[in-house]
Amino acid sequence: MNKRIRQYIGIIAAILTYYVVHEGAHFICAVILGVFKQINFMGVGVQIDVYREKMTDNELGIFCLVGAVATLLVGYVLVFFARRICESKSKLIRATSYYMTIALLFLDPLYLSLICGFVGGGDMNGIKLMCPEAMVRVIFGIVFGINGLVFWKKVLPNYKMSFKE
Repeated sequence: MNKRIRQYIGIIAAILTYYVVHEGAHFICAVILGVFKQINFMGVGVQIDVYREKMTDNELGIFCLVGAVATLLVGYVLVFFARRICESKSKLIRATSYYMTIALLFLDPLYLSLICGFVGGGDMNGIKLMCPEAMVRVIFGIVFGINGLVFWKKVLPNYKMSFKE
């Protein structure tokens, strides 16, 4: 399998993984809170719909925050296992893990620190019910920066070395 095909498969796997983890966390939270309504498929996106009227502001805030927390946790699991993943003989596994790590570490912090202000609130609409939006943006901006350093120092060297072989 050539490099370009591995990259495309890796990117698609990263997008699917992101949706499963992020929206899966929303789904589990909604079920636990007893407010799950339905799953909405919107173009290439997925959204977990809830009965908002049954939720307190803090419950909605937690519901909106769990997706980002879950993606970051799974992203850090991939960071923790990066060296072991890079020992795999399969270039496809290494490529998909590489792109999944990028997606899980960076998408939510980037969205919640910067992009949400341009395209509508999304999860920020619920999170800001628990704390000021400016504070959330700053925190996720810092998380984005920390994740960048972790990726640059811990993840990238492992994958660079494994793909040189």
